[in-house]
Amino acid sequence: MRNQTVTYSAEATFSALADPTRRAVLDLLRRGRQPAGQIALAFPVSRPAISKHLRLLRRAHLVNEHREGRHRFYHLNPEPLKAVDSWLDQYRVFWSTSLASLKAFVESEYAREIAAAPASSAKSHRSTNRKRKRKGAER
Repeated sequence: MRNQTVTYSAEATFSALADPTRRAVLDLLRRGRQPAGQIALAFPVSRPAISKHLRLLRRAHLVNEHREGRHRFYHLNPEPLKAVDSWLDQYRVFWSTSLASLKAFVESEYAREIAAAPASSAKSHRSTNRKRKRKGAER
């Protein structure tokens, strides 16, 4: 067997991940190698439908197939997911920056409210005392 470098198509990976059943198959294979029949039993669709999903996952290089006699075993190949992770990393940076800005804004607003609170709290306290005195005088 030749040793060759495999390049993974990000488009094929994203296309394969677009289907919820295929994502569920990948989740199932995270536990380890599974025979095709066992994979099919985990889903409410027909075996031929699961076979099609497995074929698409194989073409996207997300799963590898190994035959033992009449049985086909599948296991997860996480390498193509690196392209997805690097694409998502751009959004992680965006959201971290946005959330950090939001946090700074909320904290500064909270600090301003706390700084303004003693003055308004004292006014509120005097007003409450006046009301109590009036009620006491009315009785």
